[in-house]
Formats: sequence, structure tokens, C-alpha cells
Amino acid sequence: MWLDISAVTAWGILLIKYAIDGTLYILVHPSYYLLVTITGVCLLLIGIFQSWRLYRGKIAKSQELHSSLLPQGVTTMLLLGTAIAGLVITPKLFTSHAAVQRGVSSEAVTVTRSQTQAFRTTVKPESKTLVDWIRTLNNYPEPDAYLGQKININGFAFHDTKLPDNYLMLSRFVITCCAADAYPVALPVKITGTRTSYPQDSWFKVKGKAIVETLSGSRQLVIEASEIKPIPTPKNPYQE
Repeated sequence: MWLDISAVTAWGILLIKYAIDGTLYILVHPSYYLLVTITGVCLLLIGIFQSWRLYRGKIAKSQELHSSLLPQGVTTMLLLGTAIAGLVITPKLFTSHAAVQRGVSSEAVTVTRSQTQAFRTTVKPESKTLVDWIRTLNNYPEPDAYLGQKININGFAFHDTKLPDNYLMLSRFVITCCAADAYPVALPVKITGTRTSYPQDSWFKVKGKAIVETLSGSRQLVIEASEIKPIPTPKNPYQE
């Protein structure tokens, strides 16, 4: 019984720790922060209450018996071991390596139509985030519709070797529920000089305008950068 209580308590401590130190920002969608935090508090309180009951002898021995697909104690040991590992090992933010593994590249940018068609939007272009631009392109992928529009976005750099040296990809991860379903989005940035001046995985604010170029065999929206400024890694890398 002490093992079960330890597992519940450890998970409560882990979730509360993640909520306090901000680790939840890289693990779950913001919509679930409060739920996860409340769950952590509840687990910790349950663990403390059950410890008190067991210490006072108010939990009958018969309550320890339960059926399980695994031998008694194995499931609890797995839960406890996972919680301890979470307390010892700090989760890492996704990097360009994960972005490439999950399928982002210059070839993954929305394929465009061959002819320009009319399109209007009420949102100011310079107010759009990187994710907003990707969603806009998914809805209407003709790059000429955005030609000359101002762009002001944040993201981390990664170097696509299929592009010339005067291009880098600015990327972010989009999260739906948790880090397991996070997927990368990116836009190519045309720079002055070579991308070696912009270290991979470093975060930048890019200002410029939209131009249209042919990359990897398709016409794409490209950011012609007028200013690239290093910024700290945001507390919440999935939201702007």
C-alpha cells in the first residue's frame, strides 16, 4: 500500500513542479494547464490523506488486494519510476532536428496554384504570427496574393541544405493537445549573406516583406528579410 501511495504522491509532486517551473508550456496545450495543475494538487492531497490513514491504521489490509494484468506491484513500480524519472530528467524543447524528423522542409511549404486569383483578408499582415501565415497559405495558397505585404514573425532557425546559403527556414511547432502531437511549420527567409550567421535552433524576430520565388520546384511565398533580431527562447514556444 505504501508503494501505491508513493506513486500517487510522486505524480502529484511532478505535475505541480511542472506547473511552477513552466515545464508545462512545452508539454501540453495552454487549454490544459489549469486541468493538469488541479490534477497534480488532487493527487498530492490524496497521497497525503492516504498516508495519514495508513499510518493511523484506518486502511484495512483487504483493501490492498486488487486484480491486475501485471503481477501485483509491477504497475505501481512503473508509475513510480516514471514520476521519479520526470523529476530527475528535464524535458527539452523541440529543435530543428525534431522539425526535420517530423517532416518540415522547403518542400513542405504549401503548394501554390499556377494562376493568381483574387483574395481579401481583414487582418493586418504585420500582425500575423508564423502560424497565422501558415494557416492563411493553407486556406489560399497563391503567393502572389500576398506580394509586398509586411511580415513580422518569430521562430527558431534551421538550415535546409536543399536551399541556397542565403536562405534559412524560420519554424515553430504547433500543438493540439500535448507534445506528442506537435508538428512543425516553417517559412523560408531570404537573407543578406549566409545562414551561418544565424545559428540553428536560435530564436529570431524577422521583419520583411513577402516575395515570390521558385524553391524546390514550386512557387512559394518567401520572406525577404529587412531585419533579423535575436530573441530569447519564449516561455511558451507554441503560442505567440
